[in-house]
This record gives sequence, structure tokens and C-alpha cells, in this order.
Amino acid sequence: MSTKAEVAEKEPMKEETQSAEAKQAPKKSEGLASKLQKILETIEQLTVLELAQLVKALEEKFGVSAQAQVAVAAPVAGAAVGAQAAEEKTTFQVILASAGDKKINVIKEIRSVTNLGLKEAKDLVEAAPKVVKDNATKEEAAKMKQVLEAAGAKVEIK
Repeated sequence: MSTKAEVAEKEPMKEETQSAEAKQAPKKSEGLASKLQKILETIEQLTVLELAQLVKALEEKFGVSAQAQVAVAAPVAGAAVGAQAAEEKTTFQVILASAGDKKINVIKEIRSVTNLGLKEAKDLVEAAPKVVKDNATKEEAAKMKQVLEAAGAKVEIK
């Protein structure tokens, strides 16, 4: 049998434990209906995998998506023509990815294809990856790539 002193000692400990648990527990949303509060409490007990399955099931059931909405431009009358134009890109960006081992040769070729001065060409090569030419035609971009790669550079066309 416990004495009153032992019981009195245990009681404050229970209160301390309960207040510590109350501090750690997330605050309950005030103003929610009891039905919603029960759902929230149930969701709190789910694992991450179960939550992922729940989200997927809700998306399928209601035909919605949990992804953020993205603004979409209104369709234009010539949408098919616009799609073809996107596929047949007319201007390209020539990018010097790296100068490689032969920097001097690459600097010389940069000067010849861009009409830059020596200092500007050197700065461009040392700052790689860098755009060499913007809005180049397909043929011009291919020629620049061929010349620069022959000099030892790595070139990308976008």
C-alpha cells in the first residue's frame, strides 16, 4: 500500500508529464467542426507512405491534382502553326562550354567568328560556360560549333 506522501509525490510528476506532452503536441486548429477535427487527428497518425497513397486516391476519386497551378496562355487560332514553329527553331544560341586544353587556339577562333578584340575573346574563353553568339541561324551555329571544336573547345547549341 502506498502512503499519502508517496501518492502526493507521484501526482505532481503526472501533471509535469502531461504538461510536457501538451507542449510537444501540435496545437489543435480552433474553429474546425468536430468531423474535420477527427479527420485531422486521423491524418496525423498516418505514415508518409500512407499519406502518399491517400493523396493519390483523393486525386483519382475527385479528378484533381495536388500540384501547384500554373498559368496557361489562352489558345490562339493558329495554335497548330505555333506548335510547328516551336519544333522548327530558327535561331540558336552558341555556348562555349569549356575551352579545353588549347585555350590560345580557341581564343583565335572566337576572334575570327565573333569579330571580338583579343581581350574580349580571352575574357569570354576564361569565363566559360558563356554564350558566344545569340540568335544565330542554324547554319551559322553549326559552322561556329565545327570551327570551335576543331580548335579544342567544347560547344553547345541551344
